[in-house]
Amino acid sequence: MCGIAGIVSLRGKSVDPGQVISMLSIIKHRGPDDEGLMIGDNYCLGHVRLSIIDLSPSGHQPMYSRDRRYCIVFNGEIYNYPELKKTLAPYYTFSSQSDTEVLLAAYIVWGEDCLLRLNGDFAFVIADTLEKTLFGARDRFGIKPFYYYQDDNQFIFASEIKAIHPFLSDPSPNSNSIFEYLVFNRTDQSEETFFDQLLKLKHGHCFSIHKNKVVIRRWYNLSDHLTYPTKVSPDEYRQELRKSVALRLRSDVPVGISLSGGIDSSALTSILCHDLEQKKLSSFSAVFEKGSSLDESPFINEFQGMINQMHVIQPSASSFFSEMDDFMISQSEPVPGISPYAQYKVMQLAKGKVSVTLDGQGADEMLGGYTYFHGSYFKELLMRLHLLRLAKESFEYIRIHSSLDSLSYFAYYLMPVKWKNHVRWKTYGSLSPDFFQQNHSYSTIGENLYHPKSLHDFFLKHFEYKLEHLLKWDDLNSMHFSIESRIPFLDHHLVEKTLSLPPDQIIRNGVSKYILRESVKDILPKRIYHRHDKKGFGIPAACWFRNPAFQTYIFDLLRSSRFKSRGYLDADKCLEKYRLHVRGSHDYSGEIWKWINLETWFNRFIDNRHGCKLKKCAPLPLEVYSS
Repeated sequence: MCGIAGIVSLRGKSVDPGQVISMLSIIKHRGPDDEGLMIGDNYCLGHVRLSIIDLSPSGHQPMYSRDRRYCIVFNGEIYNYPELKKTLAPYYTFSSQSDTEVLLAAYIVWGEDCLLRLNGDFAFVIADTLEKTLFGARDRFGIKPFYYYQDDNQFIFASEIKAIHPFLSDPSPNSNSIFEYLVFNRTDQSEETFFDQLLKLKHGHCFSIHKNKVVIRRWYNLSDHLTYPTKVSPDEYRQELRKSVALRLRSDVPVGISLSGGIDSSALTSILCHDLEQKKLSSFSAVFEKGSSLDESPFINEFQGMINQMHVIQPSASSFFSEMDDFMISQSEPVPGISPYAQYKVMQLAKGKVSVTLDGQGADEMLGGYTYFHGSYFKELLMRLHLLRLAKESFEYIRIHSSLDSLSYFAYYLMPVKWKNHVRWKTYGSLSPDFFQQNHSYSTIGENLYHPKSLHDFFLKHFEYKLEHLLKWDDLNSMHFSIESRIPFLDHHLVEKTLSLPPDQIIRNGVSKYILRESVKDILPKRIYHRHDKKGFGIPAACWFRNPAFQTYIFDLLRSSRFKSRGYLDADKCLEKYRLHVRGSHDYSGEIWKWINLETWFNRFIDNRHGCKLKKCAPLPLEVYSS
């Protein structure tokens, strides 16, 4: 895991390497172990390294091919690199034990077709100094980030927005991103960011730059790789999941597990302890006050005696208040909830103990882990006139969960698309009516994400439009503390197998994740196997925002002239809602956080044009290669 950055002149001019050095200084937390530059005729590529595989100087980047024609900067891991290396050995002579060199050799031998052979998480750029071309790509599901800015003169890219932000002479907000953040609680559903001028390379896409022209295309489309519907047995599913976990243990540094107490991370932990016999495993968890509704300690403690070292941290209102600015700056864009702060604290806890963690992200999106998936399934059963099954599933859901939420989503999905935005606006009534009227017709997320034709279609839409914001937070939180986060549920073989399953292998008798539960039933603690709620890394935000320090901070923010002048929110309604929240009669914590986060982001990244000012840095203390 590393950080990459670079500048390409689209006018054929030379690039100032000092600017790339300064970009690297901003993302140095991503790669504290090493750094390097490659200077070409009209480009400069930079890299900061977190050493995970091949800790020797042989793994240094930018890395050249043996004939020095090709050069790569790479962020991520190629988990099947030993197998690829054997295949490539007749065609390429290797000089390191790194997966980076395997990736470079794969491109040299197979060209762009190498992408379909990769099992990994990646964002990389390869320069061909002979043909004077650049080629870059991002992994299938967007696990590793790739941001860029392009105008008529240059193409600038980096692993984080913060490294590109200083090049924006007049940063401006993206109104559509702000609308979908405030109305739908969603970000990262397209190539757009919260900055009008900044984009990201979409997951499963690649690009080439030749003769100063940038061409972007899609290299992976999930739906093309599914054989829906195909049933598998729980044992077959367990075998595929075990393979994925085993691949992600390939490392020359210690690997730990982020353990929330939910079924996803618990399933991974059980496989690590039982199937893969990891005797020196360390776990990292966030817990809250004992006995509270968000306290996951009883479930986490089910692994006592199985895990070698269990580390626990307890986020609090005071810790969040003191670290809120650092947390928000680490994200670079507004976050629609504060649960990622719990993950931030988990990574803070893991820093210095391990360099790699495994995480359970992705399981909810393909195994029906959210309540609204049940509503989608109900809609599918109704459309297919499977009325008896609909009655049984809805009855079982209500019986088990003691909730009508799934029926509310069922009704919502039956609405025409044009009604959905209005329903959301009424739900979040503090939104400015003018802002809503100006932007609701441009929003496509209601149709893309909240108008499922079937449960299978809904899963596909989540991988296309919803999953990526979770992966972004996972990357930014982990890399902020120089830790690589690996996600076994997002091995593409496992994803393709899971999303080919028929609905009744995912949701059955009112319970989601059926195939996962059954596959690890014999090794999962029974208390966790029988869990049907979903909390993840929850946060007691409602209580925190009634804290005296937060009251002073939030009232000052809501009364500020800048907040009132933005035009996105009705400041008077926000004040009214916050007073009700403080009194304890209502819980508006979800909205309150978005007000805070959005205004702080404006102050840091829009109003302050030099929020991430490029520094004048000394030359890198290492060899700088030139083409």
